[in-house]
Amino acid sequence: MSPVKSPAQQSRPAVENGATNGTLPPLSAGELTDALGVGTNLLIGRYCVELASGDWWWSDEVYAMHGWKRHEVQPSLQALSSRKHPDDRARMVRAVGDALRAGRPFACGHRIVGHDGRTRSLVVVGQGRRNTPAGTPEIAGYVVDVTPVQKEALDRRAASVVQHAFVSRAVIEQAKGVISAVRGIGDSAAEQLLRDAAGEVGIPLRVAADQMIAALQTGEKSGVTQAALSRALDAIHPVDRPHGRDPLLTRRPRPARK
Repeated sequence: MSPVKSPAQQSRPAVENGATNGTLPPLSAGELTDALGVGTNLLIGRYCVELASGDWWWSDEVYAMHGWKRHEVQPSLQALSSRKHPDDRARMVRAVGDALRAGRPFACGHRIVGHDGRTRSLVVVGQGRRNTPAGTPEIAGYVVDVTPVQKEALDRRAASVVQHAFVSRAVIEQAKGVISAVRGIGDSAAEQLLRDAAGEVGIPLRVAADQMIAALQTGEKSGVTQAALSRALDAIHPVDRPHGRDPLLTRRPRPARK
């Protein structure tokens, strides 16, 4: 193992221990919050492992993330491995092994499976240092539970999908309602007519409904007549694709709609 560099041997930032040496203006709490993008509160724990003895120390937060109380388990590599998601174990071992050999700061993400079967996502950061006063090498750092951030991202994605589906269905229902009212046919027959028009040019039902409504809105202002509806249905057309036109989407001749 390569010797682990002490903090004194590693480069330090310009600002240390609150001293700016007159080179930087002071920051307010609001400015710091904006700069760091502070958002969701996350559970953060600390850990330390002495390399010579293999002894581990965890803060209470690390125990809690893994679903343990302090008295229930002895901190160890085996205890951590027992909670690792099977797909992430090898990657985690490689990342920590590389950090131990190089003595450089590291950061890696992995999943754990709690005693309740729930999967949580953690980010582990650490750095080699010399323990004072013994001077023995150790790795110390933080464990951050980022599960809430992932959940918020998934919730936003799910809400977007639901909203998109709602908007899509709304325009389809609008088009069906116009067809049903003008042609004097039922809801199912109106939807089938719209599906036939979409299928003839190879486009989704929602796109066909959009095109039909747009054609009606740019047509006669005196109201939707049988003739205006027929023209709007005939105006439904293929949509060009980025990589060229698919021959299956080429408009095929079709009889005029009555």
